[in-house]
Amino acid sequence: MSRAKQFPHPYFSSRPSWKWFILTTVLLGATMSALDVSIVNVAMPTLKGTFGVSMAVIEWVAMAYMLTLTIFLPFFGRVADIYGRSKLYNIGFVIFSVGSLLCGMASSAVFMITARVIQAVGAGLLQANSVAIITHAFPGSERGKAIGIQGAVQAVSMAIGPFVGGVLIATVGWRAIFYINIPIGILGTAAALFILPPNEKSNVKQKVDFVGTVLFASGLAFLVLAFNEGVKLGWESPTIMLYFGLAVVLLPLFVLTETKVEHPLIDLKLFKNPTFLLGNVTGMFSYYVLFAIMFLMPFYFENVLGYSSAVTGSLLTPIPLAMALVAPLSGHISDKHGPRIMTTTGMLLSALACFSLLFIGESARIPVLVSVLVLLGIGMGLFTPPNNSAIMGAAPRDKLGVAGGVLNMMRSLGLIFGVDISGVIFTTLEHKYLAQRGYPGVEHVFKNSNIPVSIKDSAFMRGFFVVMGVLILLNLLAALFSVARKDEVVDREAAEAAKEFVDGA
Repeated sequence: MSRAKQFPHPYFSSRPSWKWFILTTVLLGATMSALDVSIVNVAMPTLKGTFGVSMAVIEWVAMAYMLTLTIFLPFFGRVADIYGRSKLYNIGFVIFSVGSLLCGMASSAVFMITARVIQAVGAGLLQANSVAIITHAFPGSERGKAIGIQGAVQAVSMAIGPFVGGVLIATVGWRAIFYINIPIGILGTAAALFILPPNEKSNVKQKVDFVGTVLFASGLAFLVLAFNEGVKLGWESPTIMLYFGLAVVLLPLFVLTETKVEHPLIDLKLFKNPTFLLGNVTGMFSYYVLFAIMFLMPFYFENVLGYSSAVTGSLLTPIPLAMALVAPLSGHISDKHGPRIMTTTGMLLSALACFSLLFIGESARIPVLVSVLVLLGIGMGLFTPPNNSAIMGAAPRDKLGVAGGVLNMMRSLGLIFGVDISGVIFTTLEHKYLAQRGYPGVEHVFKNSNIPVSIKDSAFMRGFFVVMGVLILLNLLAALFSVARKDEVVDREAAEAAKEFVDGA
């Protein structure tokens, strides 16, 4: 008997309420992957001491995961479009759980990094297919709300991750932060098997574009590595120049390949749709802004204001919590009135939050800071679900997997570039200010007792001010792009996009 005749039973799967069971299953994967990312960050100092390695080595526990996840997301989505999203989502649960088990068993840094790569493969299969499964299960009139609920669950998971991680490390040990994924993975695997719809694989025989996959993954990997390693190795170092050079060669070669193969990894005709193109660009901008602030604010709280890491973590929590509260409502409103109003408003509020941070100075009041961070969270919560819903609504049904992969890849790139590029801008201007004041070549600014505190604070605020200016510009560009795209009913937009795609436009 085929799986389609076994699970789920047609009596249940045909009922209108079944889509909420599908969403709940997807939320298990969203919770597991989001919780893992934030928990692991807390454990980095512990892992460094446990394995007795340098910071440069232990950074790869996070970097290997993020790099693997980012470069293979479109591939995972494409494979799911060919062989079935439900099947690949279920496999994602299994691989992520196995990777978590191996992480918990790790006896060396190399073992841990390898296990994190396995985890990332599982997370990639989950992320590439989650939004696609939701889009397939929900009509356009409810898709934004469903995606908003998913965003809320992810935000809450990221918010509580550091707290859960800290408690587990203190009471049980660092291995528990990985073992906690295993029961969630088992539950998710069972739920995916019994609840997700039969595999909606392509009816047309297609092949996986392995040449395009290799070109794209390697080109993107070198680009990410160049930005990530540039600060440590120096932007003029031969290694960084080589990384950039390889990226410049491989990525255009990938685009050329995609125009010639019969079954491309990423069908470039998707980007002819303005909603899909602008939605992905603005999505990357939004994550750039969000994670640039999440990266810089801890340094401000600890180095300038002098707060502990525990207080700092508490002060950053309002951002994901505000996102979680607003996201479902934003998605619901966009279902009724289209995405443009909510995405534009969200980016304008985010711009206002960044503008407000220009005036915090060197002795900001906590209520003011928390209010600004809540405003940022509201802006991101208003923007993300409608934008994701619009992107997925613009993709044909048989391309939902690769569309979801591209969507999550662009968000991951926003995260990476937001941290790396903002870090470069900030560090360059901070060091330039110190050099002008007679303190050149300082590596650890706030640990240097020879530099007056007033000069340290002023140097920090110089770099911080310029980074905020860049973030304001990105927010305004995202708002402008949101206004520029068509504000149509999502179902009709999806139908027109699908027809245009089939016609070969």
